[in-house]
Amino acid sequence: MRPDPEGLLPATEPVTLIDSDGAPVTPARAVVPSTPDLVAALGAMITARRFNDQAYALVRQGRLAVYPSSHGQEACQVAAAQVLSDGDWLFPTYRDTAAVVARGVDPGQTLTLLSGEWHHGWDVAAHRVAPLTTPLATQLPHAVGVAHAARLRGEDTVVLALCGDGGTSEGDFHEALNFAAVLHAPVVFLVQNNTFAISVPLSRQTAAPSLAHKGAGYGIPGERVDGNDVAALLAVLGEAVAAARTGGGPRLVEAHTYRMQAHTNADDATRYRDADEVAAWSRRDPVERLRTFLTRRGDVDEARLAAFADDAERMAATLREELATDHRHDPSELFEHVYATPTPQLREQLALLRDEAARDTPAGEASATATTAGGAR
Repeated sequence: MRPDPEGLLPATEPVTLIDSDGAPVTPARAVVPSTPDLVAALGAMITARRFNDQAYALVRQGRLAVYPSSHGQEACQVAAAQVLSDGDWLFPTYRDTAAVVARGVDPGQTLTLLSGEWHHGWDVAAHRVAPLTTPLATQLPHAVGVAHAARLRGEDTVVLALCGDGGTSEGDFHEALNFAAVLHAPVVFLVQNNTFAISVPLSRQTAAPSLAHKGAGYGIPGERVDGNDVAALLAVLGEAVAAARTGGGPRLVEAHTYRMQAHTNADDATRYRDADEVAAWSRRDPVERLRTFLTRRGDVDEARLAAFADDAERMAATLREELATDHRHDPSELFEHVYATPTPQLREQLALLRDEAARDTPAGEASATATTAGGAR
């Protein structure tokens, strides 16, 4: 049966449960998450903020090749990880490193790709977190495939796929939504609308009333949420995940947020946005908003906040140490991760590489190219 078009459309205004001053919004348009969930989210966001700042510093020190910061988008990052069960899957983009860390991946391994050291850093199957993807939206059809496969196996797995507003202009986004709807796949698409696709504002990307409205064209219900309000994100995403898990099919959630720093360290954001706009969004900071809310209610005190800060500092110190370590790899291992059975062309290329390496490596130093744990780092 075709869905009712009216039931597919998002609300006029994004769902907000805690306003920018840290006060509860009444009447609440969704069930406010439990205090333990909110306290856990605050701790994770403090760690995520520290992770962003440390990674940015590592770029300036030359230890990290590039870093697309999610500073200001920590609520989206943390909520995306927190609403999932252990058996669920997360499909991130290049900007979603904080979500990957919140999902439980080692911070150092999370940055392996961005450091240029190796093509990937963690065990995908063990963590149920797909690799970071730099091409826009290419991970979305993969996410639908994993969700569809889980459904065919009779599992209750849900896949949460992240993308940015720029990703919704890509063909893969539309193909993924169409397949997800037709296959009734248990996948939740979370679009982090941070208003710019590098330097292109949203108004130059789409004429749709909102990005959540795009779901209606495929038969997928859409919802809008304040992307700097982690309470609203946990409520809306949690409801979407629950619906997908119980056979309700895919969901599309648009989170309205803002990228406080440049697109990457290679970008000059002052060339396409003004300081007043950045200042306005800084007053909606997701970390301060939740900290104020929980402090006023007496749910966290100075000792708890200090413990969160200490945890974040320990993570940053470990990250610095890991990024300062020189991991030497055998480049021939790159060929081991292309096909289960290498093609003749790959075998030929591998032979050429080994021949060149043998000629360039002085005698007695060949053993120095021994690797660490291969694809695991």
